[in-house]
Amino acid sequence: MSNAPSERPAELVFAVIISVFSVVAFWQAYEISGFSSSHSAGVFPMLAAGTMVLSSFIILCKTATSSVPSHRTIEELRLFFRQVLPFRQFAILVLMAAYLFSMPWLGFIVSSGLFLLISFSYLWGKGILATLSVTAASLASIYFIFRVVFQVVLPQGEWFRGLF
Repeated sequence: MSNAPSERPAELVFAVIISVFSVVAFWQAYEISGFSSSHSAGVFPMLAAGTMVLSSFIILCKTATSSVPSHRTIEELRLFFRQVLPFRQFAILVLMAAYLFSMPWLGFIVSSGLFLLISFSYLWGKGILATLSVTAASLASIYFIFRVVFQVVLPQGEWFRGLF
C-alpha cells in the first residue's frame, strides 16, 4: 500500500479558491489602515490575513506539485459536490451572498431578520412559530449587544432609512 496521499476531488481548484480568498481578505484588511502604524486598527486583521495568504500559498504549491491522477471523470465532480460542497452548504452560501447584497437596500435589521428566518427554517426545520421566536430573540440580542452595549451604528438601508 502506498503512503502517498491521494488527491481529493478538485483539491487543486479548492486550493486556488482559498488562495484567492486569502489575498482578497488581506487586501480588505490593508484597506482598514494600511501599514501606517504598528498599533493601528488594521494590524491584527492584516496579521490574520497574512497568515492565511502564506498558508494557502504553501498548500497551493504542495497541491500543484503533487502527483495528479491521469484521468478525470464526471464521478469525481459528483464526489466533490457530495463531500466538499453538498447542496445544503451551497444553499447557505447563496443565502449569505443574498444577505450581503441586500444589506445596503434593506439595512441591518430587515436583512438580518430575513436571513435568520430563512436560514433557521431551512436548517432547523421546526414550525414557523418556533422559527419566528428564535429569529426574534436572536435579532433582539444582536441588536442589543451591538447597538446598545457597543453603540455601533448599524446600516439603515436605502428603503427603510429612519425607521430603525
